[in-house]
Amino acid sequence: MPKAYVFTQYGGPETEALVERDRPSPGPGQLLVAVRAAGVNPVDWKQRAGYRRPGQAPHELPAVLGSEAAGVVEEIGEGVTGFEVGDEVFGSPVSGGYAQYTLFPVAVTAHKPAAISFTDAAALPVAAATAYDGVRQLDLPAGATLLVTGAGGGVGVAVLQIARADGLNVVGVASAGKKDLVESLGAVHVPSGRDFAAGVRAVARGGVDAVYDLVGGEVLEAAAGLVADRTKLITAGGKDIVTGLGGSPVVRARTAAVLDEVARLVVDGRLDPLVTRTFPLEQAAQALRAVEEGHARGKIVIEVAA
Repeated sequence: MPKAYVFTQYGGPETEALVERDRPSPGPGQLLVAVRAAGVNPVDWKQRAGYRRPGQAPHELPAVLGSEAAGVVEEIGEGVTGFEVGDEVFGSPVSGGYAQYTLFPVAVTAHKPAAISFTDAAALPVAAATAYDGVRQLDLPAGATLLVTGAGGGVGVAVLQIARADGLNVVGVASAGKKDLVESLGAVHVPSGRDFAAGVRAVARGGVDAVYDLVGGEVLEAAAGLVADRTKLITAGGKDIVTGLGGSPVVRARTAAVLDEVARLVVDGRLDPLVTRTFPLEQAAQALRAVEEGHARGKIVIEVAA
């Protein structure tokens, strides 16, 4: 039977397990996809811990982990057009990506360009698309200065690249160990820590025009003090407090059109998904721990054997 990495109840890593389960069947508007790779994101362990987006129903347990994947269409559900069996696709699965088979909704599924590997494509639907949505939301003119907190993670490295491709000046806050990574992407690095705001003021003497926060909490609060126009303060990490600071959460489009756009950036050489580590499905626990413990540089991807 096909394998999948699941959580059996809400809680910590002890609730996770690699199990066998029946191959799912696609419903109307869905594709059954043989997974070749699945991206690993902080939202994965947060959902295991009980986090749900507003309006999202509780998971049916056991639930397969993973919110982005790439693979090959095996079966097509009723009413689906534009896809055929054998198509290479990537998107946001409805039944978890850490699995040999999963279901994709066609509304958030795109054809994978031949020039992009399954591994790189699996890193795009959450991290790169979140980065793209936020940069477009800020709508800054070329030459403006953008501050990015949490710049060394999967979303952060995509924000740096998309912003630089738009002609923005970028300051990236990340740990000292990620200085070379941030600078390699054309951003000015500022070490994270309590005094990061002073470091930002030192390198951005004209101030910053916008903040893209990926951390939340005290970091978001400190970053808010660096931007005069709070409508240019957005976050994917502190949605609970950002409105009180005059900013707003990143508005996610969650469409196939956005996936096509980020894939085009990769094909054009303007965006590198920066997959820095891969793990087989049997080591999904280690992959998720690397992200949950904050040690990831760039993106981590689980590769699933054909």
